[in-house]
Amino acid sequence: MTTAPVELLTVPEVMARLKVGRTKVYDLIRTNRLVSIKVDGCRRIPDYAVRDFIAEQIGEAA
Repeated sequence: MTTAPVELLTVPEVMARLKVGRTKVYDLIRTNRLVSIKVDGCRRIPDYAVRDFIAEQIGEAA
């Protein structure tokens, strides 16, 4: 079984995907609602974390 590689997104890329501002993305990270890592001091968000966040929000809305 082969797993797809994880794509690491920048904060501006996450902003565009979620259609929210920079402050909101950092708030989601700070409150542990969006998983992130630091790579040499730069914040990166795995693409699956954004998909999981969206799925969670859809589940809560249903």
